[in-house]
Parts: sequence; structure tokens; C-alpha cells
Amino acid sequence: MKISIIGAGNVGGLLAEKLLGFNLEEILLVDINEDLAKAKALDLEDSASVFRYNSCLKATSNIKEIVGSEILVITAGLSRKPGMQREDLLKLNAKIVKEISLKIKELTPEAIVLVVTNPVDIITYLVLKISGFLPSKVLGVGANLDSIRFLNLISKELKISPSDIETLVIGAHGETMLCLERFTFIKGVALNNFLDPSLINEIKQKTINRGKDIVSLYKTSSAYFGPSSAILEVIKTILKDERKRLPVSCYLNGEYGIEDICIGVPCILGKKGIERIIELELNKEEKELFLKSVESLKLQRRILKEDGIL
Repeated sequence: MKISIIGAGNVGGLLAEKLLGFNLEEILLVDINEDLAKAKALDLEDSASVFRYNSCLKATSNIKEIVGSEILVITAGLSRKPGMQREDLLKLNAKIVKEISLKIKELTPEAIVLVVTNPVDIITYLVLKISGFLPSKVLGVGANLDSIRFLNLISKELKISPSDIETLVIGAHGETMLCLERFTFIKGVALNNFLDPSLINEIKQKTINRGKDIVSLYKTSSAYFGPSSAILEVIKTILKDERKRLPVSCYLNGEYGIEDICIGVPCILGKKGIERIIELELNKEEKELFLKSVESLKLQRRILKEDGIL
């Protein structure tokens, strides 16, 4: 198994470190800054020797070396800075990822592609359209990160183990995400049996603001520990063919009454990528909020089309 990570920044480097333990045939770090990619590869090799990992780690600036990759992770692009919204990155990162997508189409037509670059939902849509890949093989990782954040905040509030909690966040990775307390359980018992509505709403808002809060504290970068962990969970589910339910950004073609958009919803993931999209029975309020999230992505899609990127 060969996994290529396009973008050797904080997220890409941390993900490579987490993947070392899988003893893969090859982990390839690709970055326009070849010195950065090679420095991280050398540094990671020293770490691997301590844990006796056997994964082969390589680094390059030549994207043609992704040939033979079964999974590709796109983290390339600019990260958010304080005061920026994810949408501010749209045109800049879309141009970068469009070029990458054309190369992926040419070099790895059978790969599964995981998109991390923000704004992740519309960038996932861009990769899908430019590559021409099957929708089952292109997915974004934003909603899984949001669900992890929601779970962490609930765990801290209730002072219980994260392993006892099951959460679900859907919608666009941004201000319009939906933290679904009706689909959040503590050992199978609904969340509202443990917390009152006002406190649940407070945790939901903290989840929505989590990325922005981290950016404001880092000042020069965005989150990377959480995102790399969210990506790892998706990769592990695919590698081990676990057929596990995870929320990811995927292409809707009639599901939820939505067509031609990529947005976060729960899916069954396995060795072929997205094996099934799960359609939740949303109530009236949830449907309205979900449609609001969809509209935000339609606006981004229109911007890319007007600029000739799509």
C-alpha cells in the first residue's frame, strides 16, 4: 500500500508520523518546497527508528512520483490566519488544488482521494469535477473533524471517557455546520438526558468556533493535531475495510433532496471509499439549517464558476 500526502506542512507532516505505525509499503510526502518535505522525512525516519516502524518514507517536489498511490491526501494550500474565514481562502486554494487535481487525473486514476484543504467542502467538489473520479473515491474530512471536536467538548463537560460518546456533525465545515444532539449519545442514551438545552447550545457554538479559536491563538497557522487525527481515522477505516460510519464531505446526487454538491453527511466507508451515504431523518428545524449550509456551498460554487476555475 502506497499513500501519498500532497502538502508537507503541519497537517501533512503529522499525518505521515501517524501513518508510520501502519508499516506501509511507502509513504510519500510531496511539497513544492522540496527541502521542507525532505527535512520532515529525515526527521520522521529518526522517530520511526525508536518505535521500530518499517514504513518506507520518501519525499519529493515532483508530483509525478505519486504514481501507484492507492490513497492520496491533499493538504496543500494556504492555511487560515486570524480574522480570515475559510471562504477567504477559496480562490487562492482552488487554483492550487485545480492543478493538483489535473495531475491526479493523469497519474493515479484509481486512487481514493481525501481532501483536507480549506474550504474543504467546495474544494472536495472541485477535485471531484476536475478529476472526473467516481464520487465514491473523493471525500473531504471536515465533518469528521467537527464531530471529534463536538465529542471532545461533551467529554470535558460531562467528565466522562470519549469512548462512551457517539456524536454526529453534518453540513459544511464552517459557520453553518450542524451539531446534531438528537443523534448524539452517551452509552446509547440521548445527550439531552445529560445536559439541558442551553448548555448543549453553548457546546455546539464552541464546536463551531473551535477552528477559529485555535487560529487566533496560533496566530500564524491553523489546527493540525486534530485534523491529522481526523484524517487518520478515515484512512484506517478504508485500509482495514471496517465499513464504519463516519461523517465526511461527499457528493450528493438526490440524497437529502440535494443535487450536485459536496457536503458533510454520515457515510459507510470501506476499502472502495464511500460505500453508502446514510440519509438521516432530519426534523423540520434540522432540514432548514442543513439547507442553509447547502446554500453557502452553492454560493462558493458560483464564485468558482464565475472565475472560470470550475
